[in-house]
Amino acid sequence: MVFSDLLFIFVFIPLFVLTYLGGTWIDKRRTAFAAMADTPLRRPMLWRNMALVLFSLLFYSWGEPVYVLLMLASVVVNFICGLRIAACQNSGWRRFWLVSGVTVDLLILGSFKYLGFFAGALAELGLPVGVPEIALPIGISFYIFQSISYLVDVYRRESPVQHNFMDLLLYIAMFPQLIAGPIVRYGTVALEINNRTVSAQDVAEGAYRFFIGLGKKVIIANIMGEIATQLIGGDLTHLTTWGAWVGIVAFSIQIYFDFSGYSDMAIGLGRSVGFHFPENFKHPYVCTSMTDFWRRWHISLGSFFRDYVYIPLGGNRRHQALNIMVVWFLTGMWHGASWNFIIWGLYFGLIIMLEKYTLLRWKIPAVFLYPYAILLIIIGWGMFYFEDFGRMTQFYKAFFFGGEAVDGGGIPFAVQSVIMDNLWLWIASLLLCLPLRTWVAAWADRIALRYPAGGAHMVMFARAAISVVLLIVSVALLVGATNNAFIYTRF
Repeated sequence: MVFSDLLFIFVFIPLFVLTYLGGTWIDKRRTAFAAMADTPLRRPMLWRNMALVLFSLLFYSWGEPVYVLLMLASVVVNFICGLRIAACQNSGWRRFWLVSGVTVDLLILGSFKYLGFFAGALAELGLPVGVPEIALPIGISFYIFQSISYLVDVYRRESPVQHNFMDLLLYIAMFPQLIAGPIVRYGTVALEINNRTVSAQDVAEGAYRFFIGLGKKVIIANIMGEIATQLIGGDLTHLTTWGAWVGIVAFSIQIYFDFSGYSDMAIGLGRSVGFHFPENFKHPYVCTSMTDFWRRWHISLGSFFRDYVYIPLGGNRRHQALNIMVVWFLTGMWHGASWNFIIWGLYFGLIIMLEKYTLLRWKIPAVFLYPYAILLIIIGWGMFYFEDFGRMTQFYKAFFFGGEAVDGGGIPFAVQSVIMDNLWLWIASLLLCLPLRTWVAAWADRIALRYPAGGAHMVMFARAAISVVLLIVSVALLVGATNNAFIYTRF
């Protein structure tokens, strides 16, 4: 099940809301009775959290119920190791429990995500190794990384240990961010697990953010994905230069609106129940360098590798170039057990390392830096898109050196069609890559402040109208849709 699914929107969410409201009513009654008895209520959000856990497990088990047991086993291990880390006073034993927990997490991730890849690599070298066929549990990279961050932060005493198993399960399995992030640090939401408030404004802001994300995914990403598939997803024997460029630009737009749309929906759902998840995107396509791009793209993953790999290795203090390449090798591996992802990660790592010693030390006008960054990003997405090296070679041959010639020259008819038939979408998507939402939000805040009597109501009405339009258009496009999966759920 995914967020941009009619079943999720019209069945799962209404049932969850009713159950959650029932839990809220019970918790308020419990709080009132505790106040009358003058006794503190240790877990004032017990029934609301139980509703969240129940629906999170239902959400995850919808397509592959057996992997719920794997996730539960992972949470049990991290729960025990976290308690032991917090209880031990001896630094050696604390380190032992940290290493034990992280090792189990990495073994789970490695067994399901990378075992087949490494076995296949050994088999290609001629070694008698069987290649296992292991299905990849959705979202495993995200919840394993959250588990690791929990153990490390408890070990560093940067976050409190969780003494209740269900509350730790809630943190790791919470359905808004379970299968595609953002990667939420435990310290970010630790206090909100049992001490959060939800106002009408929170619900309204959360719903608005959800519908913005839904529109990004369904109206832009899905259609751009169809264009990319039409141009570069099939036989590349007759691929033209125009087809290569327009196809990979369509994919660049698709992956941004797909992933940022999911993050918007996750942040909106979390906000509606009182959780404040971190922003995961900051208009990455307005960057002026690769370093700037990766400060704006998948921010939660970048901060994870910075805090748990790059800085412990020495950061900027020693072996900086090696540390950068290690981080980007792991970044590529995280995205998928395939050589193209490793090459993709090392490609960006090499550029970022070179920027540290060249570009970032020079004063170059942004007007020149922007096309430089966009071109390298688009080239990189080609490595990301093609897992088959033969197809990747065909693509780059057409992209750089010219593909099959078109009779009479000019733009091929198929490329003209996908541009002109979807011209409004190309214009809208390119404009929405700019920080328009930030500008509009700032303008709305100024309106509300300037006209205290009716400004806030005008903004609220406008947001409600936008939400309704996005919902209607998205539902219309989802009816009969055949390609609606989120790209990042496979990671």
